[in-house]
Amino acid sequence: MIAEPARGSVHVELTSVSKRFGSTQAADGVSLAVRRGTIHALVGENGAGKSTVGKIVAGLYASDSGSVAVNGRAVRFRSPWHALDAGITSIAQELALVPDRTVVDNVFLGVESVRWGCVRPRESHRRFRALADRTGIHVDPAARVGDLSVADQQRVEILRAVARRTELVVMDEPSARLSVSERSQLHRLVRSLRDQGITVLFISHFLDEVLALADEVTIMRDGRVVRTTAPAAETADSLVEAMIGRELDATFPPKPASPDCTATPALSVRGLRCAGSAGADPSTGLDLDVAAGEIVGIAGLVGSGRTEFLRAVYGADPAEGGEVMVGSQPLRGARPDQAIRVGVGLIPESRKDHGLLMERSVRENVSLPHLGRVARAGIVSRSAERRLVRAANTDAGVRDGGMETPMRLLSGGNQQKCLFARWLVPGLRVLIADEPTRGVDVGSKRAIYDLIASAASEGLAVLVVSSELEELVGLCHRILVMRDARFVAEFTHPDLDETELLRHAFGEAPVSEAM
Repeated sequence: MIAEPARGSVHVELTSVSKRFGSTQAADGVSLAVRRGTIHALVGENGAGKSTVGKIVAGLYASDSGSVAVNGRAVRFRSPWHALDAGITSIAQELALVPDRTVVDNVFLGVESVRWGCVRPRESHRRFRALADRTGIHVDPAARVGDLSVADQQRVEILRAVARRTELVVMDEPSARLSVSERSQLHRLVRSLRDQGITVLFISHFLDEVLALADEVTIMRDGRVVRTTAPAAETADSLVEAMIGRELDATFPPKPASPDCTATPALSVRGLRCAGSAGADPSTGLDLDVAAGEIVGIAGLVGSGRTEFLRAVYGADPAEGGEVMVGSQPLRGARPDQAIRVGVGLIPESRKDHGLLMERSVRENVSLPHLGRVARAGIVSRSAERRLVRAANTDAGVRDGGMETPMRLLSGGNQQKCLFARWLVPGLRVLIADEPTRGVDVGSKRAIYDLIASAASEGLAVLVVSSELEELVGLCHRILVMRDARFVAEFTHPDLDETELLRHAFGEAPVSEAM
């Protein structure tokens, strides 16, 4: 009888593993040992190679060279199914569930309880109850997955992994789309998996959670391993310095000079009522002025109406009433094409769902709103288009690949910079950014902060929504707090305080106190 591998023994080992995508060397001679029954974190900038390593472990990619061993035996996975046979699965940032099916259907998809070719619902529900009791993860088995929150969908993914007798789970940026309270719940689930003997390879940009969760942490830079160490020997600053290869300057750039708020606002919103905002009072609307050169932030909890407000201003979603002015020009029956025409650009909350065409090239993505500028008689001039994109990419600091590289092959940070490059063209007057640094590493965050500050310094009005209060305080001249689809408080620099922002976001301070 073969003995069970001991906790703490090497579960997965990579030796001199390399992987290239076109001109990009994503992993370069990576050697890594992940011990059984531990939480092993991978950190690094976007493009450092950590997601590539995770996908090689999970069978999504095959390495170009080097070797992978599981429990001391050499393997070469040709697909995630082969990895699953070895007890390895992955949970990506973009969840892979069937939204129109129930929780129990998703959990046992491919491993259903079947008799004579027919699924046995009662047996599936019995297995589900046993699985929930074992893991402590409780989700309504009859709920439609598409109706669940992101946090509950992640629980379904974890249940699905455990149902397949998974021994190692690769989690790639599992916290990126979660609120603070949801992250705490996820951390408890990850620790619970470890306590059950399941190994977790945890890839994250959130350095504080890495230091709090991990048993070991591996730092990567430019496709190579910098070091593997114990979290107790590291700080957030030491991790950052290892990730970027130098000491990080101040987290935020200096705020641009205070704007002239006596001039005509660059953006003026009056009585705007956003369609479908929960808790909105139909008799009132939202008012906001943003001066040229001003950075205004909007804080609030998920569901407070922040994103709905930005999309209504831009015309991406219909408004039920109100007026939007860009300088002296009204946006009547606003649509995105009209907003673009008068100089308004939007960085959406989800670059993959609403911002980028992932299978199209960098050139096509950046030039998309501006084809009229580079066309004559309806025919796009490729040379003019390339000049426009080259200048914009240089200004935005886009680094990965060339102009014809498919967007999906760029790192998350460079994908986000491409969204900024899209609007770094002459004629922009208002830049709207919804969660501008979501899913990017600390080095790319600073680059994006520099882009926002530079835009304001050049006279653009900037409107920012962020769930990271430190980000708003570090960037903005002024911050408004939203709750129940209305503005409940306003703070100006230097009286920007995270604690006060949270009090108003949670409804622990009266509206009249600040408005």
